[in-house]
Amino acid sequence: MTKIPIGAPGFLSLFFAPDFMATIKPFAALRPRTDLAARICELPYDVMSSEEARVMAEGNPLSFLHVSKPEIDLAPGTDLYSAAVYNQGLENFSKLIDAGYLIQDATPCFYLYRQIMGQHTQLGLVAAASCQDYLDDNIKKHELTRPDKEDDRVRHVETLNSQTGPVFLTYRANTTLDETFARIAATIPEVDFTAKDGVRHTAWVIQDQSIVDLIEREFEQTSKLYIADGHHRSAAAVRVYQSRAGAGNSGRFLTVIFPHNQMQILPYNRVLKDLHGLTSEALMKALGAIFNITTPGNPRPEHKHALGMYFEGQWHTLEFRQEFISGLDPIEKLDVTLVQKLVLGPLFGIDDPRTSKRIHFVGGIRGSAELEKLVDSGEHACAFSMFPTSIEDLMTIADAGGIMPPKSTWFEPKLRDAMFCHMI
Repeated sequence: MTKIPIGAPGFLSLFFAPDFMATIKPFAALRPRTDLAARICELPYDVMSSEEARVMAEGNPLSFLHVSKPEIDLAPGTDLYSAAVYNQGLENFSKLIDAGYLIQDATPCFYLYRQIMGQHTQLGLVAAASCQDYLDDNIKKHELTRPDKEDDRVRHVETLNSQTGPVFLTYRANTTLDETFARIAATIPEVDFTAKDGVRHTAWVIQDQSIVDLIEREFEQTSKLYIADGHHRSAAAVRVYQSRAGAGNSGRFLTVIFPHNQMQILPYNRVLKDLHGLTSEALMKALGAIFNITTPGNPRPEHKHALGMYFEGQWHTLEFRQEFISGLDPIEKLDVTLVQKLVLGPLFGIDDPRTSKRIHFVGGIRGSAELEKLVDSGEHACAFSMFPTSIEDLMTIADAGGIMPPKSTWFEPKLRDAMFCHMI
């Protein structure tokens, strides 16, 4: 660092400058033709199976699932990681571009993206974030990634020369940005449609240079950015950046950045294949040493350190006994951590939930009825419904450099693929 003498011009600004400046930038997005956005834009590739995607895209050749899940255009049973799948994705992507259904803006812009899901509204900035900020840990992570999933996203980005699914970032809310975005959102949007799942998606283009400059300045004063969802997408973008030595636009990756107080986190529930040799009586006795149990219970826990358990056709409410939740650090006090350390590992023998085939994770968007269905089918033994992890816990743990257990958070609504693509 260059040394500036005390009292010299610039000394105070150096001393009081934030230790991190968020270097987000405008970019020229590839976007759907306005009248076709509702037909093209789709849920992310990783929230559905190939079979579900095949049904969702049926009868709609413009569906972006033909790009993000291109195996749906190949024979069932095709290896998802074969070259044929990635090449099919490129062919479908190129068709959308060549037909003029996806059009790239002529100049770099910021964009606003608003989602309305029931009573919940979130309004975020679409921007290109810095891969170097990611490498320097200025963009905070809270999850580990799996090499196979990273490899898949790297091949997808490399083949398409585009990032088609945004990384979901958050930041501590900023009044100036809130007011600026609210003024823009009061104008007529460029894109406005309601998807089949009832979520409304609206977008505005920000071209005014004075507003672009203001946004950049405000983010330069933002202390941190946090990955909410999209750890594999961001890690893959950085790997492409490194392999290309920063050529082209590879030094930046596609993001939508929301203020922390607009985030909606749903639970990420656990379903277990078997009882690991325990009898019903032995399981309930072991759980009784860890929890205060109420039967019949609530399928949706009402507060932190409480969870629901669906077992043998009945819901139980489980509340951790005080001795298990006192004096712990933020990671150790997470319900997902406590369940793993006290229940899944010692009682069910699931030591690594990232690799075990005996545990199944279900996003809270599917509701408690999905948990009941999975257990009542006989294919699973029991299910645990979790209380959602808070955004404050996420940021505290990320600030400390901590890693949360796998499947700790489920953010809703999901960002739509193809609303904005970043060509690299």
